Amino acid sequence: EALKVNGVLTSLNLSDNALCGVKFGRGSYDASGIQALAEALKVNGVLKTLTLHSNNIGDEGAKAIGGALAANGVLTNLVLFHNKIGDEGA
Repeated sequence: EALKVNGVLTSLNLSDNALCGVKFGRGSYDASGIQALAEALKVNGVLKTLTLHSNNIGDEGAKAIGGALAANGVLTNLVLFHNKIGDEGA
């Protein structure tokens, strides 16, 4: 929710944060964290760099972020490596 109203933060690093409930192969996949982030990106007008590497967002998370980018005209740098994104999410 804070990211939706953010007017100052231009760079955010959430790498290796288990945004989808999985860290070091433990836990069960839950896309609610990455989907909430995607919803915030749709209305955020200042964030330019978002680093999400090593969060295991998978295809579902990648599609959520991709949908958000269609509405976000500000984000110019997105780091997604080590997220188990396959052809479906690419």
